[in-house]
Amino acid sequence: MSAKPARLAILISGRGSNMQAFIEAVERGTLNADISLVASNNPDAAGLELAARAGIDTSVVNHRDYDSREAFDAALAARIERTGADLVILAGFMRILTSVFITAFSGRLLNIHPSLLPKYPGLNTHQRALDAGDTEAGVTVHFVTEELDGGPPILQARVPIEAGDTADSLARRVIVEEHKIYPLAARWFIQGRLRLTDQGALLDGEKIPATGIPFRPDLT
Repeated sequence: MSAKPARLAILISGRGSNMQAFIEAVERGTLNADISLVASNNPDAAGLELAARAGIDTSVVNHRDYDSREAFDAALAARIERTGADLVILAGFMRILTSVFITAFSGRLLNIHPSLLPKYPGLNTHQRALDAGDTEAGVTVHFVTEELDGGPPILQARVPIEAGDTADSLARRVIVEEHKIYPLAARWFIQGRLRLTDQGALLDGEKIPATGIPFRPDLT
């Protein structure tokens, strides 16, 4: 892509901590983007106020106002399309999207999931890792496809599980890594280095491993 800032739409359902990481990356100049819209299905999402305070346009598309998931997804997609978004970021957006939405933004729709995919798709990932006796947990950024949490991984960060960890203590350490890797994956996309193909996710023309690129602090 050109040096012109990319237009981002960020979807949230709650406090928006990953959204805040994107806001800070834009402010630091490490992400060449304008956040054109922060939208939520939840009118009480705390992240909406944070976005508004940062001068970002916000919108509520309440799923309770629609008779079907498809109707909700179509309305949400139409709202995003009005911004001309180049990339759509799911940042704690707690809705399972239908093909109506996923097709509209195919290849430019990213999600972050708090596990080392393909392990533990779905909810309660940290407790599941603890219950299984795993020695590490982590987080994955991936392209979104119609398979829940099953799109091609892009980046993974790992966090050791320590003696005495709870789901909450583990989540606090994992979220630190989330805020590092999600803006980085978006930067690669904006730079034209990252794309989704029929063969999977490619970075600089090379196929990304099935579990994503392992995060290192020196990755740029």
